[in-house]
Amino acid sequence: MCHRKDRIVTISFPTTTPRRSARLAGFPPTGPPRSTAPPPRAAMASSSSTYLMLPCSRAPLAPFPRPLPSPHVARPALAGITRGARAGDPLFSAAACRTAGRPRGWAQICRDSSLQGPPGAGSPAQEQEDKKKEEAVAGAAARIASGSGSGGGKLSDWTTSVLLFGIWAGLMYYVFQLAPNQTPYRDTYFLQKLLNLKGDDGFRMNEVLVALWYIMGLWPLVYSMLLLPTGRSSKSKIPVWPFLVLSCIGGAYALIPYFVLWKPPPPPIDEDEIGQWPLKFLESKLTAGVVFALGIGLIIYAGKAGGDDWKEFIRYFRESKFIHATCLDFTLLSTFSPFWVYNDMTARRWKNGSWLLPLALIPFVGPSLYLLLRPSLSSLLAASVSPSDEIQK
Repeated sequence: MCHRKDRIVTISFPTTTPRRSARLAGFPPTGPPRSTAPPPRAAMASSSSTYLMLPCSRAPLAPFPRPLPSPHVARPALAGITRGARAGDPLFSAAACRTAGRPRGWAQICRDSSLQGPPGAGSPAQEQEDKKKEEAVAGAAARIASGSGSGGGKLSDWTTSVLLFGIWAGLMYYVFQLAPNQTPYRDTYFLQKLLNLKGDDGFRMNEVLVALWYIMGLWPLVYSMLLLPTGRSSKSKIPVWPFLVLSCIGGAYALIPYFVLWKPPPPPIDEDEIGQWPLKFLESKLTAGVVFALGIGLIIYAGKAGGDDWKEFIRYFRESKFIHATCLDFTLLSTFSPFWVYNDMTARRWKNGSWLLPLALIPFVGPSLYLLLRPSLSSLLAASVSPSDEIQK
């Protein structure tokens, strides 16, 4: 049986590890009584463990010393210990841990619930940190997506929409009713030759016309890179992709109706959406580089054409409805592109790229150069989240 004066229970827990340990030390019943005072604070600080001596009977507990901070102890564990010390709640309770079948004089170490959650659950601090990171990513994506509101606010006005609709209706009437149409059979022949539906019959196509035809095939890709995702419409709930698909055939005549219905700002951009099709392809610098290189090559090819080819092309423009409408289409796409360059630049908050706005007036070369040099959305999200992480740390 345990005696108050001659048997002492010593509980020790190391400060260098969160695992508690208990040690039961017994002394012989004979001899002078030993002191039950706790070791001095200096001895506790110098040793690797902190000791708490408890009499095995109903003697009062010695005051529990606050453990000194150690660089080897995890920060959440140290925070939990100091919170428990401030609140006056004991981290270990012999009464709460004592079971009915255990004799008096035994001490059982209770696990501190503030340092470790239930099995299968993560650390509360880690969960809170992950939640803050997700909120920072979502906030950065929303700021990037809503940044284009200042760039396209005037275009969303109903008077501008009515004006654009009037221009589109007038252009459609001109193309179908007033445009020159002196050579309809030759237009059909040219279209078959450009689509490679006719074999080599010895006829040499006009080099300027060939360059114009292929560069018109690059314009829908350029507008797709400018309108996705910063040119999407959120208020009108009208998707942009059907108009982009139709622009592969109709060019600007298919895009202007979307310009009429467009109402900024665009919907928020999800981080996962950037890594998926088609944004992953449209945001790629490789895609922008290929488009820019092909455009420069086609322009050089048309510029190297002789004077006879240019005179012949001007004659085609005056006689052919197909070539006349294609030239108007190229002019319209070149006219609207500087606005969408500015809209995309504002949405990405790229202030250092303002020198590209005058270059955007150059047909095809300016917009394609901007697509090559603009910052990617993924880098903007990373730059927006990293300051938040530093603040949390």
